[in-house]
Amino acid sequence: MRVEGQARTAIWPAPERDAVFVIDQRLLPHRLAVLRLDTPEAAAAAIRDMAVRGAPLIGATAAWGLALQARTAADDAALRSAAAQLNATRPTAVNLAWALQRMLERLLPLPVGGRAAAAWQEAGRIADEDVACNAAIGTHGAALIVEASQRLKRRVNVLTHCNAGWIATVDWGTALAPVYKARDAGVDLHVWVDETRPRNQGASLTAWELGQEGIAHTVIADNTGGHLMQHGRVDLVIVGCDRVTRRGDVCNKIGTYLKALAAHDNGVPFYVAMPLSTLDRTMADGLREITIEERSPRELTHIAGLGPDGALVEVQLTPATSPALNLGFDVTPARLVTALITERGVVPANETSLEDLR
Repeated sequence: MRVEGQARTAIWPAPERDAVFVIDQRLLPHRLAVLRLDTPEAAAAAIRDMAVRGAPLIGATAAWGLALQARTAADDAALRSAAAQLNATRPTAVNLAWALQRMLERLLPLPVGGRAAAAWQEAGRIADEDVACNAAIGTHGAALIVEASQRLKRRVNVLTHCNAGWIATVDWGTALAPVYKARDAGVDLHVWVDETRPRNQGASLTAWELGQEGIAHTVIADNTGGHLMQHGRVDLVIVGCDRVTRRGDVCNKIGTYLKALAAHDNGVPFYVAMPLSTLDRTMADGLREITIEERSPRELTHIAGLGPDGALVEVQLTPATSPALNLGFDVTPARLVTALITERGVVPANETSLEDLR
């Protein structure tokens, strides 16, 4: 996608194969900065500290991190140790474990001397496949927006939560890929952008992406979506996901469940953009089986932004003595999901349909 008119991806390898580069999402939308990751420890820190985020991008970054490990020590113990370190950074997004497992399955059967080159190639394949997967999700999801445009004969209003755009993947994004593809098809559309407290990924990242692409959008408080749906101002909801169980329960950024409830109550289609790499067939009941990440209370009690002198500053929102609970995700039951938008098409959120995607 584009940044200041130039094509960019969220992660890219150094030509010398000794590092990868990522956009530091912590500084957006106010500052565009690039991080150089040249060790598995640096990749782990980027994931843990949210310099990179979004399930597909986390997986790709972890894959490159293991490839960086293979440059210096590629024996079984070194690779397994680095994979464990990377896997421990974020517990909820299934793409992280998926990418690391794929890398290990590719590398461990090989002679140690051939692992470094193979690791770099496999990480590159994971990244390239992510781009193709998201482009396909965009094509299938765009058809839903085109259909809404033809039926309504007016501008289509899409609501999204958190950030599931290209900055959360290698390119194209998941939930925003249909928006970009529909725009390319000439659809007149507008996006309601949930601010997505406490880290404000919608207000900072989604709004920044859409602005760079010239797509009409409006940032709203997280609690506004239900009101807009009641008054017919939302035509469909599209969100991303960090893990989907084999029965179709969806784990995504905290607050997604409330959007699904409001959509269900108002007859608004609620779609989840889901790369198949995010499908966890080992889990059935999302409410009972998915580990929900509990993040630092400081993300909730403090907020960062531009100060009057243009510098980034952090201020405290809450009383110093008030405790805070900062859960990163919630689970939306499959019964509230209109359909899943996958790279293979749009399918119902149920076990039979997901089993057919094997």
